[in-house]
Amino acid sequence: MAWLVICRDIDDSEALRQRHLERHLAYVDTILDQIAVAGPVASQPQGVHAGSCFIYHTDDRTVAESLLFNDPYYQAGLYVETQFQVLRPAAGTWVGGATWR
Repeated sequence: MAWLVICRDIDDSEALRQRHLERHLAYVDTILDQIAVAGPVASQPQGVHAGSCFIYHTDDRTVAESLLFNDPYYQAGLYVETQFQVLRPAAGTWVGGATWR
């Protein structure tokens, strides 16, 4: 099991993102072993950032919350909304095919 965290940026977030980018990336470097995948999201391929997505390797919501809440982006107030959802990977290259086989 994993936790999927979807974060929606505040309006006009680019300046705030850039101001805290170095600290955010340094923090991510310290928790890489707890991240399945993470990155910014946008509504268009070349569009501005609209938020962030994290998939954390943990069964514990409290751990997932701690990982996000300690992120400099979160602490800087970049996100207007965050959603925590349990993710049960069932198909794809990440899980080696289909888990029902």
